[in-house]
Amino acid sequence: MAIEQKFPYHSVTVEEALEKLQSQPDGLTDEEAKRRQQEYGPNELTGKEGINPILLFLNQFKDFLILVLVIAAGVAWYAGHMVDVYVILGVIMFNAVLGFFQEYRAEKAIQALKSMLKQEAKVLRNGQLRTLEARELVPGDIIQLEEGDSIPADARLIRGKNLQTIEASLTGESLPIEKHTEPLDEKTNLGDKTNMLWKGTHVARGSATAVVAAIGGATELGKISQSLGSIKATTTNFRKKTERLAKQMAFIAIGTSTLVFLLGYFYRDYAFEEVLLVTVATLVSSIPEGLPAVITIVLAIGANRMAKQNAITREFTSTEMLGSVSVILTDKTGTLTKSVLTVGSVYLGDGSEVEVSGTGYAVDGELRHEGQSITAADNPVLQKLLLISKECNNAHLGKPKAGEGGKSAEPEVTGDPTEVALLVLAKKALAKEKGLLPEVKQIDDLPFSSEQKFRATLVEVEGQRELLVVGAPEKILKLSNRILTKQGLQELTEELRLRIQNKNDEWADKAMRVLGLAYVEADASNSVAKADEVKNLVWVGITGIVDPPRTGVQEAVSDCKSAGIRVIMVTGDHKKTGAAIAREVGILDADAGEGKYPLALQEDELEVDDRQFEELVDHVSVFTRVSPNTKLRIAEHLQSKGHLIAMTGDGVNDAPALKRADVGIAMGIRGTDVAKDASQIVLSDDNFATIVRAVREGRIVFQNVRQTSFFLLTTNFAFVSVFIITIILGWPFPLTATQILWVNLVTDGVMELGLATERGHGDIMKHKPIPRDVNILDRSVVPYILLMSVVMLGLALASFAYYLPQGEETARTAVFIVISMTQVFNTFNMRSLEYSVFGIGIFSNKYVNMAFIASVLLQLIVVYTPFLSGVFRFEKLPIVDLLIIFVLSTLVIWVAEIYKWVSRKKLDNV
Repeated sequence: MAIEQKFPYHSVTVEEALEKLQSQPDGLTDEEAKRRQQEYGPNELTGKEGINPILLFLNQFKDFLILVLVIAAGVAWYAGHMVDVYVILGVIMFNAVLGFFQEYRAEKAIQALKSMLKQEAKVLRNGQLRTLEARELVPGDIIQLEEGDSIPADARLIRGKNLQTIEASLTGESLPIEKHTEPLDEKTNLGDKTNMLWKGTHVARGSATAVVAAIGGATELGKISQSLGSIKATTTNFRKKTERLAKQMAFIAIGTSTLVFLLGYFYRDYAFEEVLLVTVATLVSSIPEGLPAVITIVLAIGANRMAKQNAITREFTSTEMLGSVSVILTDKTGTLTKSVLTVGSVYLGDGSEVEVSGTGYAVDGELRHEGQSITAADNPVLQKLLLISKECNNAHLGKPKAGEGGKSAEPEVTGDPTEVALLVLAKKALAKEKGLLPEVKQIDDLPFSSEQKFRATLVEVEGQRELLVVGAPEKILKLSNRILTKQGLQELTEELRLRIQNKNDEWADKAMRVLGLAYVEADASNSVAKADEVKNLVWVGITGIVDPPRTGVQEAVSDCKSAGIRVIMVTGDHKKTGAAIAREVGILDADAGEGKYPLALQEDELEVDDRQFEELVDHVSVFTRVSPNTKLRIAEHLQSKGHLIAMTGDGVNDAPALKRADVGIAMGIRGTDVAKDASQIVLSDDNFATIVRAVREGRIVFQNVRQTSFFLLTTNFAFVSVFIITIILGWPFPLTATQILWVNLVTDGVMELGLATERGHGDIMKHKPIPRDVNILDRSVVPYILLMSVVMLGLALASFAYYLPQGEETARTAVFIVISMTQVFNTFNMRSLEYSVFGIGIFSNKYVNMAFIASVLLQLIVVYTPFLSGVFRFEKLPIVDLLIIFVLSTLVIWVAEIYKWVSRKKLDNV
């Protein structure tokens, strides 16, 4: 009979679970395990297996611009222009190869971030304990777990001793979850199934024996991973914009080329073959065959800049998309915060409060009172608290490894995060004051339990046996009757109790996890720590433990607000904790109070109709205790309102929303593989502040794509206008087909590459996000295009008229140089449509300068090299004439400067 992996094993007893899984306490036999392996397969997620280079390469051709180029190549082939065919096909391949290598490198970088260690599990087979690869587990296997172990499969707990697990990656809950074996209600939520263990989480404390209930894709982690496949990845907004741009420019190119043909053949009755050649050349020149390559280069440059700032781009278009997002949905644990519990404050029995500096597991930090650094040597109360913190736990700190620049990195830790925080507190003091605490001999330990709400350690200190106690402040306070002060022991009066309770409540409102610390002298004959002896305690103090925000997060959130980006916290943590952290990092104002809408909401408060749900999402910025489905629902509502959203996270529970978001951003260090595979960008430093820097790069990418597109459109429109006017005037064609294509090569093909490297100008993060429906090419640029086209057209017609009496070839040479030089100088204008080129520095972009020199040299070579001038039918112009044309071509810069100045004045007066 097949085993049902989806059965609610949490709702039945241990015996019933074993029977349902056809197992027994001493485990499966080898034969039965082998049979089940064949039936259920390996215990691993059926996810992304490496990189398929062929599919990755073919994916580069899914673009409307590529289709336009293929059509253009077909037209050129039909007309017998094989050189044009080869050039266009070369552009297509260049675009595909560049995109392939960028995305291939990104995928390799993501894989390098993933753990390469094979997980192992301790399994009972044939009644003997063995260590096997976790992938060999099957339903019904009996596994044993200890403190620090990663849980290899979903399992029903059989026996547990002081067992607590960390499930942050699955549920978002940052604190340890205490486990027991009693059956629960069948409808119990995932985070409250305290008799189950989940694949991908780990043991924080204690030990366990459990029976495997589900493996691979049937686990809770596997279900989320598989559900990603049902979430349709929509076409990115940037791809939609570039496709619209391609259609717009293709329509303009086809329309103007058709007009050239109609005017030349029907209006002026030129020879059909000549008109056809010029029309094809005009069409090929007008169609932006370089645009796909330029867009790819712009995205690649942006991706490389982002990678240098620790944001690895897995999908090209997400580079620009990140610059357009208007909402960031962020997890709390491990994203805004370090996911490292730290003692931030200490309140002693004598009424003094001590601040503790330093974050994380590193023992760098100091103790301060009223802003002044203090030592513990002169304070016996503080010494006692540090002694209890150090000895009353089972946490361990490993040796720190050498970090970058020789700095000391954080050590490896094991144990309950709260106990680690207490141990680090003691180590910080000991690092400054050697020999501060006496030698202590641990005799016995009484682990924490939810019933007694404390843990105790029996120790011997300088010949005296003591019971050191740490636990819930209310419980410890109730069990205490004395208090330790600098003057010695005093009675714990009601007034003192009230003062301690008020401080406890104050810290709890600040999202601190508060622990009470106390001790009591024990009989010298005691060798066992007993719960019934934890009474008549001496109160020492409380510690306030926080999960501190990451460095730079407050500034990052502030920058997001300045950039018009709304930041929303979506976490699985407590409501009060989420609100406190949100206020600390700036998502909520420091003085924000409850108004019409609450400051924070949790899952059950969102069980309302769609209209109310949408209203709450529009006005509340902190959502706690939310499930993956609710995260997804929030993301989908915001998208339906026209927002472009970015979702950050590191856990398995974040993966569905990461994939559904316009830009999914996963944490590279703490992030799960499922989260990384669902994202478009991975932060290799897990720093939320990196997102803001990446947003800036994304905005620069959009600007560069837009400015390059404007450049192409301006030059092509002016170019075709020259043909239309000369035909109407009855003049000869101003350029031959080959001359047209060469102009296209030395201007569009070279200068646009320089524009692709432009950096942002001005405070780009003070602007609002680019709306979803704003096209790359819009009406705002029409006045500029017309103005530049008139200047270029006027100079070209004047040159053609002046030199035409000297012969058509001489006149065409002059027009060639005028059109080429005006387009080249227009590149400097296009570096910024807002700021003066002299203000940003005319020589500040070396790539534009290099492209300028290359383009000018190519023009001179083709005109003044005998062989090439013969092929292209150019006549050499006198150097003086060349210099005059060169100077006159700079007119496009001066006209553009006046246009920008007038535009800025209008904005200032608005």
